[in-house]
Amino acid sequence: MATTRIGTHINAPRGTVYRVLVDIEAIRVWMVPEGMVSEVHRFEPEEGGVFSITIARAETADAETPVPLHRAYYGRFLTLVPDERVMESLEFVTDMPDMAGEQTITFVLTDADGGTDLEVLHEGVPPGMTLAANDVRWQYALGKIAALAERGTVG
Repeated sequence: MATTRIGTHINAPRGTVYRVLVDIEAIRVWMVPEGMVSEVHRFEPEEGGVFSITIARAETADAETPVPLHRAYYGRFLTLVPDERVMESLEFVTDMPDMAGEQTITFVLTDADGGTDLEVLHEGVPPGMTLAANDVRWQYALGKIAALAERGTVG
């Protein structure tokens, strides 16, 4: 299992960025790879709370693209410190051994340059996902998190 560490600066207060990380409507937007849509089945943003999400290929996606028709994962919130930290564990629902196993994702928010620095530590990246591919997915997600927070479009 490998680790990805990535971060970005967001021109929004920590409180707004934190809400993007724990708001169900925001999750539906930013936690989805390009060409996919999501359905959040369960979402309890509290320590010990659980979540369950399915991601499916968007109807407009190119059928020739090597993206699975759907993916599902579930997990729980390990730590929630408002405006500072979100730590969660998750596992894919899969019959592919190289994608199985627990992963931990930690989001750390700090004040910086009139906005927020957001750092993501993704531990336990399964061997079936290259670090390069994981990095690209996180760059895409961080861009969507920044856009939501900077527009202030959080529920």
